[in-house]
Amino acid sequence: MEISTDDYYYYGLNVTEIPAPDTADEEQPLSMSHIYLPMLYFIMFFAGFTGNLFVLIIIGNRHKKSARLVDTFVLNLALADLVFVFTLPLWAVSAMKDNHWPFGELLCKISSYVIAVNRFSNIFFLTCMSVDRYLAIVRRMDSHFLRSSKCIHLTCAVVWGSSLILGTPSLVYRKLNENGLCIDALDSSFFQGMILLTVFLTFVLPVLIILLSYGSIVIKLRHHCVSAGNSRAKARCRHSLKIVFTIIIVFLVSWLPYSVLRTIQIICKISNVKMNDDTHLYLARGLIISSCLAFLNSCMNPVIYLFLDKHFRRSTAAQCKSCMGKGDIQQSYMSSTSTASNVLSESMGNTAIRGRAFSLTQKK
Repeated sequence: MEISTDDYYYYGLNVTEIPAPDTADEEQPLSMSHIYLPMLYFIMFFAGFTGNLFVLIIIGNRHKKSARLVDTFVLNLALADLVFVFTLPLWAVSAMKDNHWPFGELLCKISSYVIAVNRFSNIFFLTCMSVDRYLAIVRRMDSHFLRSSKCIHLTCAVVWGSSLILGTPSLVYRKLNENGLCIDALDSSFFQGMILLTVFLTFVLPVLIILLSYGSIVIKLRHHCVSAGNSRAKARCRHSLKIVFTIIIVFLVSWLPYSVLRTIQIICKISNVKMNDDTHLYLARGLIISSCLAFLNSCMNPVIYLFLDKHFRRSTAAQCKSCMGKGDIQQSYMSSTSTASNVLSESMGNTAIRGRAFSLTQKK
């Protein structure tokens, strides 16, 4: 049976509506999704809220002397993720009601706009962090201006401005249809082109930049490890490489399935391709799963910081001890960290500095 492209049925979290089959009794593509999807959204909400708020508190409470330039990107990334997770309870309630949207068209548009802005800002900030790591390690001696506080704050402002502008089509073309579903108006050729442009700007281009940045970092670290010729430098190199591959893998796993399926959906719409029931069902299931997987990335960032960044863990421990009334732990921690860093730099020279430079949230 062929699929009609005149009507659209809502699937997934954000912009994942697909043509509905010409059947009178349509079933959900994933059975019991009205039960486990709301549960998943609420879990993501609580994990994302507590995790990103935790990141904002830990990094925001750092003393100026211990602040790091890349922390500015981390703070903005956490803020974007925190704003996004506040939309998840709305989508959870909608999923409970078989995707019917009970909050009115205004909240339909605003929540979709927030998700679109988060998608742009999230990936742009991750890309900025990869470029910052490249400048800190590969171009360390001639990147003082680009890694200055003024330049990084300007970059963050540009990212937010670009994200707010690029997310506007989601605000304009999102609507409630006659069945009470919050969907996109995919009949607009302009919006179809914007979706394909979004895939390019939020996946293809960032992946190329991230791979080039981290590829250069890997080459630099490998060369440095060979020239260093000591076990401690090799251990630091291996740890840095683990961080590189973890960031790339998390990014690809989170966004590759959604980007591919979303592109297929729009190309089929533009080409007026007729899909049979099986293809329709597989695409529906894929869009549901991939959209959840993509937005799960907003909950994963704090976990990455906690497990891969030793400096972040030390700051967390210092803040926890300070809250427990252990005195001015933060100040003593900064002093000890600064002293240890100076001693290490003097004893091992540039080798130690280069070896430690890759940490996801690194000093200037």
